[in-house]
Parts: sequence; C-alpha cells; structure tokens
Amino acid sequence: MATLQSLSDLGQKAETVAPEAPKHVKKVDAQGRAYATGKRKDAVARVWIKPGSGKIVVNGRALEVYFARPVLRMILKQPLGVVNRDEQYDITVTVKGGGLSGQAGAVRHGVSKALTYYEPELRGPLKKGGFLTRDSRVVERKKYGKKKARRSFQFSKR
Repeated sequence: MATLQSLSDLGQKAETVAPEAPKHVKKVDAQGRAYATGKRKDAVARVWIKPGSGKIVVNGRALEVYFARPVLRMILKQPLGVVNRDEQYDITVTVKGGGLSGQAGAVRHGVSKALTYYEPELRGPLKKGGFLTRDSRVVERKKYGKKKARRSFQFSKR
C-alpha cells in the first residue's frame, strides 16, 4: 500500500478503485431446493422452496389447516404475489416459537429470502416491498417495581 504525498494523489487513488456491486448467485442444495430462515418476534421459520404446483406445507399440515385465519394466509402469500410466482413453487416450512401472527410473519420473511436464493433477480421487487427486512420489534421486558413493562401500580395517597 503506497503512501499519499498530496491531495491530488488522493483524488487519483479514489478514481482507480471503484467498489463493485455484490453479485447474488443462486443457492440450492442437492435436491434443488432453496433454504432460508425467517424470524419475527419469538418465532423462527425454516423454509424450503422447490419448483412445483404451489403446495404449501407448514409443520406437516396443509396451509389452510395450520393458519386457519385468512389474514395469516394472506400475509404468508404476499411475497409470492408481488413477484407473480403464486403456483410455481412447493413450499415446506417448519416453524417454532411465538404465536400464530408472529409465525406467519416469520414464514413470510423466510419465503422472501428463499425466493431470492432461488431466483436472485427477484431481490429488487422483494426488497422494495420490504419483505427482506427482519421486523426487529419484540416485546419489551418487564421492569422491577412495575406491574408490566411500563405500567405502574395504582397510586394511593393513604
């Protein structure tokens, strides 16, 4: 590494070194599946994606059985709808921890990441939609001297 003698040398040095954009490559295993981990609150979802007929299996059960509420199924299918891949992939999910809402968010995050691993060109639309960002909001811890995280006990003068 050469030392710089003047400010003009600094300008010349900066012109020669241009940072390259990171190259995203397809990541699949021996069975041709893309794997990703999604997280939301206390829920962690492990997601495998492979080409297929659009069948989604969560913890060994059908999607409609595990996520009975339509809102949760809608949350889970959002990334597939954004990139128009609704019926092109079979998705296998194992999800643990948290409640159903957090689990649905974790699966959505995992599906989005797995899609980018299988088809790197889908990264742009998914990132623009905010599906690749891990929602870091978690429950605030309870503090001592408080009833809950911030709620105090009722004040009494006597």
